[in-house]
Amino acid sequence: MNTHDIETTRKWLQQQPIISIIPHKNPDGDAIGSCLGLCLYLRQLQLNATVVSPNDFPEFLKWLPAVDDIIIYDNDQERAKTQIEASTLIFTLDFNSLKRADSLSGLLEKQTAATFVMIDHHQAPEDYPQVTFSDPSASSTCEMVYRFIEAMGDKALINTDIATCLYTGLMTDTGNFKYPTTTSDTLRIGAFLIDQGANNSQINSLVFDTNSYNKLQLLSVALRNLVYVEEWNTAYITLTSEELQQHNHQKGDTEGFVNYGLTIKNTRLAVIFIQEGDYVKMSLRSKGTTDVNRFAREHFNGGGHINAAGGRYDGTIDEAVTYFRSVLPDFIQKNS
Repeated sequence: MNTHDIETTRKWLQQQPIISIIPHKNPDGDAIGSCLGLCLYLRQLQLNATVVSPNDFPEFLKWLPAVDDIIIYDNDQERAKTQIEASTLIFTLDFNSLKRADSLSGLLEKQTAATFVMIDHHQAPEDYPQVTFSDPSASSTCEMVYRFIEAMGDKALINTDIATCLYTGLMTDTGNFKYPTTTSDTLRIGAFLIDQGANNSQINSLVFDTNSYNKLQLLSVALRNLVYVEEWNTAYITLTSEELQQHNHQKGDTEGFVNYGLTIKNTRLAVIFIQEGDYVKMSLRSKGTTDVNRFAREHFNGGGHINAAGGRYDGTIDEAVTYFRSVLPDFIQKNS
């Protein structure tokens, strides 16, 4: 990390600011883990830090240390608004475009008197923050928060609670350390966090082994809906609003479903389409050099990483699939 930016951030922290830490909409393990890890570290420095999330997050993350301190904007707008408006320093984590904060984006844009710091590992960051810590090669934002704490000279302050939060995001965003972004440094960081008290077996169980019956039934529907386009080595899954309602869908239930398509032999690209009101939410995954970040940016108002991205299509699920299939051949040919 840039030494000048670290020293600049250190000076801001020495001014005893009121701090808000913001994840993206529909925060996942990396977003919640990095925000809580950073928040607990800042509290170790005796600073006033609070996590404010645009909306709720999956049940399988609600055991994390200090999770009850998170202000959820959708549930308590006045408290969230008061917290952000009082903040003099705002960290945005695991996203690099203010629109990804969704319902909070307008409020954040109005905070012209506050200083912004971004910590993120997605491509093409926007220029809204005064300091940007961005590294698309990093496995996760949790890895970057660890590096930030290390660069601040405070590794010794990483206690069991901080280690648990950071390990959770490290584990989830690397797919249990199997994605290409997992490096030897990633594993060394994971080992350090375990040494500091993160219980890897327990964390894995709490995140991955707490499925509801409804979630598994929904998975069976998703797999029945899976389509494989052999010509383009592409798999996609659809889930309608009716199918979600039928199985009492809860936030986070569909996380990881898209990866089943990618397990089909020779598959290069997998997508899941999920109807959410008047638009379709998309998750895209790929192997090798198939750049779903570019695909999502060009066609689905999204983005992310080369092998993992998100997007949306304004319309019905049938329209989204039709459009996807119309632009797929050109995309695959350009990536062959």
